[in-house]
Amino acid sequence: MILNQNNEYAALLDACVIAPMPLCDTLLRLAEHPAFYRPLWSRQILEEVGGVLEKKLGYSSIQRQRRIDAMHRAFPEAMVEIPAKLDSFVCPDDNDRHVLAAAVRGQANAIITSNTKDFPASCLEEYGLLCQTPDDFLVHQFHLNPPLVIDKLDQQSAVIRETRDNLIERLNRLTPQFAELLKKYSS
Repeated sequence: MILNQNNEYAALLDACVIAPMPLCDTLLRLAEHPAFYRPLWSRQILEEVGGVLEKKLGYSSIQRQRRIDAMHRAFPEAMVEIPAKLDSFVCPDDNDRHVLAAAVRGQANAIITSNTKDFPASCLEEYGLLCQTPDDFLVHQFHLNPPLVIDKLDQQSAVIRETRDNLIERLNRLTPQFAELLKKYSS
């Protein structure tokens, strides 16, 4: 694992990985422990998340704001300010330049996204960034400390009043390799 200038591993979480609640909850619970990583996002990413929560997932504006506020309170250092001009950040989709800018400004090691085609190595290598799916990222986190990952999942299960197996099934939809690892470890 390569660390950034602050001697830590930092990951920029794209909107598509923090909008789905079970996945977001798992990612952020792992970020609570210094053995894993420091999360990053920008105001623009959180605006995208809010739009998805309301328009696609049926959250009310109050629920949307409560979720965003909870993320701010839990990780105030995660917010990255990006420049107004994004011309120097080149991606296949111009609408994703703000994500790349946030990753660079936040000194991220990786961008965690389900839209990996939007961040090819050719647009990331000059910044020393990786692009990982949430599945690949969580598999990597698991291998860093399996018992701690299981402990965090058990905490998540308790809060949402589900069994670990049910939570793993919910995560399986978006992170099948990670879910498979968890199933093997739990057996």
